[in-house]
Amino acid sequence: MPIIILFLLILFGVPIFIVIYIYNRLISLRNSVDETYSQIDVLLTKRADLIPNLVETVKGYAKHEKSVLENVTASRASLISAKDPGDKFKASEMISSALKSLFAVVENYPDLKADSNFRDLQSQLSEIETEIAQTRMFYNKKVRDYNILQETFPANFFAQTFGHARRQFYEIISEKKEPPKVSF
Repeated sequence: MPIIILFLLILFGVPIFIVIYIYNRLISLRNSVDETYSQIDVLLTKRADLIPNLVETVKGYAKHEKSVLENVTASRASLISAKDPGDKFKASEMISSALKSLFAVVENYPDLKADSNFRDLQSQLSEIETEIAQTRMFYNKKVRDYNILQETFPANFFAQTFGHARRQFYEIISEKKEPPKVSF
């Protein structure tokens, strides 16, 4: 009799344990991805909140650079209105591009570069950009782990049943991937 009970426990207990383990692992990874995405969202919001101050500081010095300032402001508005991760990531890349243009314009204004308020804002943006890059790498690692678990046996049988879907990586926009062309 004890052998039959042991056999039944193994026969039914092990598969149930495996399903519970896979389910809990999927939930853990999904929550980890969501948490990391939230951290990126906070950093993107912090960066977006600095932009109006930066634009106002630059406006005082570079009045005729209106299109660059409008581009930065429009990029910020895109980020604020973005709802899903893909749209936020695209808007973030637009802001990065707009800020590069803005800082290129600033090179023409030595008084602005010397302004302590501008330097402080630039330093804060630089720190946030570094944090975004680090958090983006961590996010992509979590997404990779989550997606791999969903595709590997036996989790792949349960992932879709439990409502788990692949997550999108935070990737650089394709035109940014090409190295710059240098000619002499």
